[in-house]
Amino acid sequence: MGSAAELAAAVLMVLGFPCLMLAALVPSVPAFTAAAAVTYLADHYLHRRGSYLVNRLSKVRAGLSIRFLIRQLLLVLLLARLSLADNLIYYGAIACFIAFYGLQAPHGALTTLIRNRRRMPVATRNVDLASRVRIPDAPPRALTHRAAEKMLHLDLVAVGGILLAVALDSAVVGFVGIGITVALGLAYVLVLVPYVRGRRIPPKAEQVLVAVDDWLREYRPETVLYFSGSKDSAYQVNMWLETMEQMDTRPLVILRERVILANLAPTTVPVVCVPGGVHLMNLDLSTVRVALYAANVGKNIHLLRVPTMKHVFIGHGDSDKLASVNPFSKAYDEVWTAGRAGRDRYAIADVGVRDEDIVEVGRPQLAPIETWQATAADPAGGHRPTVLYAPTWEGWDDNPGNTSILLAGENIVKRLIAADPAVRVLYKPHPFTGTRSAQADAAHQRITALIEQAAAERAADPRFTVDTAAQDRARAELVRMEARQADLTGGTGKGDEAEASRDGVIDVALHEETARLRVEWNTAYWNSFPDWEHRVITGAEPRLYDCFNVSDAMVSDISSVVSDFIASGKPYAVTDSAELGAEEFKRQNTAVRAAVILSNDAAGLAELLEAVRDPQADPLAGERGELKRYLLGPDEPTSIDQFNAAVAQLARKAETRNLGQESRTAVGGPDVEPADALPAQAASATGETDGTGAN
Repeated sequence: MGSAAELAAAVLMVLGFPCLMLAALVPSVPAFTAAAAVTYLADHYLHRRGSYLVNRLSKVRAGLSIRFLIRQLLLVLLLARLSLADNLIYYGAIACFIAFYGLQAPHGALTTLIRNRRRMPVATRNVDLASRVRIPDAPPRALTHRAAEKMLHLDLVAVGGILLAVALDSAVVGFVGIGITVALGLAYVLVLVPYVRGRRIPPKAEQVLVAVDDWLREYRPETVLYFSGSKDSAYQVNMWLETMEQMDTRPLVILRERVILANLAPTTVPVVCVPGGVHLMNLDLSTVRVALYAANVGKNIHLLRVPTMKHVFIGHGDSDKLASVNPFSKAYDEVWTAGRAGRDRYAIADVGVRDEDIVEVGRPQLAPIETWQATAADPAGGHRPTVLYAPTWEGWDDNPGNTSILLAGENIVKRLIAADPAVRVLYKPHPFTGTRSAQADAAHQRITALIEQAAAERAADPRFTVDTAAQDRARAELVRMEARQADLTGGTGKGDEAEASRDGVIDVALHEETARLRVEWNTAYWNSFPDWEHRVITGAEPRLYDCFNVSDAMVSDISSVVSDFIASGKPYAVTDSAELGAEEFKRQNTAVRAAVILSNDAAGLAELLEAVRDPQADPLAGERGELKRYLLGPDEPTSIDQFNAAVAQLARKAETRNLGQESRTAVGGPDVEPADALPAQAASATGETDGTGAN
């Protein structure tokens, strides 16, 4: 359900309909009115929260329209049980609900037409479409957002009027309510009509595609970041946006799903979302020389087929998980890894990726991670160590080594909370935690409760002092910055896909101000509560790397989180949840070679805490430095410089290949067709279909 409030609302809604039937059969107008009010309010609340329950009800023939129809039929039953079957209000109610449902069909048809006709074959950001094609304003959001729910709720006036008419024994009140409901329903339908015709609808797909191709020919992109995935995987492309902004070549981001575009982080890089495979394969990408892929997915084939560009798998993390050596990787011209460890990983896996096709480029995303300055713990001097517990999620199978949450999480947190001298605990779980496993979700809830209880107890302990004035100032800064951020992003939710594409050219100055505000917000956030306060951190902010920077040590699992944290040089521990044993665990997982290895009882945490309290006695400091270079490459040249150099070198290879193809074509070499020289261009703007179903 998502929350206790949603669960309560769901129970009230489910129980409300039997209560409605009982009240109609008794009959009791007050009871029926109360039950109807509960079902209306609970239904509305659950829809606003996007509850899982209401999304599932339609699958069992109890969708939104059916629930409203049942309520109206029960109202008719109430009137019959009250011996009003011969009364005009009875016939008026039946006529009203028939007419009202008669309006649902044109209303649904109009909203569907508006949505479909305004759906762009290609949605964009930071692409100048406005000067190339006319895109009209979207209908007011009040008309199209949750339109079916709004239309159905218009019956509330009629239902309320009929119940009031029965209570007051006055048919006039009922007919007034009936008239208002029918009039509002008719008005809602009529006001939508202009948006499905004339200049209120965007141009046809062919015109939009021509405009996008015209922009591509003018912009001449050289490097493409290509991504396809589900809503929850948007972070995999978001992590590369800042790197794309720092590239020496002209970058372009190509997305395949609209839901990814909706969840894309703000960026100055041009973005083109092409859901249709036919449309993508007909785009003019003849100037692109390097294509970067952040995930191994089936839709990659739609771009991999283009021979005039070189294709590179860059991934979305660096770890010892099997996903890091996916056999699909051999489909690319090159595979880029952070350091030597990635190269060795492929050699050991023997999945067909050749060593000469692997390039070490570092991890440009790790630049925000601050290098550790070892400082001995001194609570009296104000330095109290912070330990971050950042476990990964349970994964798609029940392998006990996936996450420490199930078997070790509570033990880890209990030992950290009870540590003496005291430490602060930050708990930042993976965003997918509990999405597949109910046991993992339950363990997460218990860990959260442990930390919140410990935080409350520490707040009541007089040994832990609070600088109230400083926290108040920080909180005031947070309010100010959040208000400013809301002002800066206030227009992002305006309109629909077409309007967002038209007006989606980002203001660079505002983008830079937003970035500065985020840095300032992060500082104010950590200052808004005591540096000894345990904290559960979920959501997008503060980011994981921000948590790295305020922590002195980390406990985690086998995932890219560990590889990233190694960039800080700080002590860390990794849980051997599958109980392989320390030596075997290190043999199988490169990133734990300089870690404190924890069993599920978390007894080894004492070693980690000792390294934090006395850095001079840290036995693993040297090994961490060597492992950092092995996993992430050298500090110089910088990772972004390595990345840009790799792009430039591969672009030269692509250009050399293309020139060779042109030469062979010019002299009529054997088995060479002119079509090989450049990417296939559209014979027509859309090909045989509109491409929306090409997946």
